[in-house]
Amino acid sequence: MGEWQEKMDFSRIIFSGHAVQRMFSRGISSDEVIDVIHQGEKFVEYPDDVPYPSCIVLGFVRDMPVHVVLGIDRENETGIVITAYVPNPTLWGKDFKTRRKR
Repeated sequence: MGEWQEKMDFSRIIFSGHAVQRMFSRGISSDEVIDVIHQGEKFVEYPDDVPYPSCIVLGFVRDMPVHVVLGIDRENETGIVITAYVPNPTLWGKDFKTRRKR
């Protein structure tokens, strides 16, 4: 996790319009999302996503699990928050990192 944690130290973090709308509707603040990015655990990577590779980070906000989908612009040292949400327990296992089989 050390190498990953270093990569999470972005020069800046920006929020997509979609992320801002979803965070507002879900009652998750930008400070809480930033905390998840810095303190959370990356558990899924999408290296082929375009325009930037992305990942899902799991963290806890007010004792509830939160997933942050994050694009990573390494060249500009920028994290792009695509969305943030509380994982649905019918879709995710008890660890909030394992997708349930459908």
